[in-house]
Amino acid sequence: MITRLTVRLGLHGEAGLDDQRLAPGASLKSGKVSSAIWPSFFSGQGFRGRRAWLCAGAAALLLSACATPQKISGLGEGPAFERAGRFALNVSNANGQREALQGGFAWRDTGRLLVLDLANPLGSILARIDVSPSSATLTRSDGRIEQAPNPDALVEEVLGSPMPVRGLRGWLQGQVGDSAVSELKKDEEGHISGFTQDGWRVRLSRYDAEGPRLLQMNRSDTSRDISVRLVVDES
Repeated sequence: MITRLTVRLGLHGEAGLDDQRLAPGASLKSGKVSSAIWPSFFSGQGFRGRRAWLCAGAAALLLSACATPQKISGLGEGPAFERAGRFALNVSNANGQREALQGGFAWRDTGRLLVLDLANPLGSILARIDVSPSSATLTRSDGRIEQAPNPDALVEEVLGSPMPVRGLRGWLQGQVGDSAVSELKKDEEGHISGFTQDGWRVRLSRYDAEGPRLLQMNRSDTSRDISVRLVVDES
């Protein structure tokens, strides 16, 4: 299933996932999508490397379709929790500058080992993150490798903005993990629907048998407001 994905930049300064679904086989209809946007993120420039592009007059970029990456298979031993879908990441800086990134993801977690693929809006895999109990490794599409003590530090180093990968290991399954939680809420069916943990305000909804299919996460500090939205398309 392909879902229309809309990015609003420049005057609007945010990127969001539009929930209007298209039939399988639907194609891009809104003009050209620049593939030059994405390599800057995965060459280590992150948001910082795209500021000049965003300020150069790109008032709006519309994507009428966004491909979901294929599920990761054959990695790790034993059963695994798997999800695939799309994400949108938005940052509003204290200086008024706004930045946005979107794409697809595929997730495979055995409990001990986690593999996360990040893709551009057309579905091409641009980076893979492998997480073990002791380290996190990112392999770029050109074969270059980077390491960090944990996946959150690695994602922030690459993207220039944090994404709560450690928290998502529980949140994608409708769980809150081990660290302290406040403002816990549940829906009418008993599913966890909202809470605050590790500085993130989290909302979970659209549950299926595996967990939430929509995750919305927000975080604020003195320098920026961060918003992450995940939409699960496949289990």
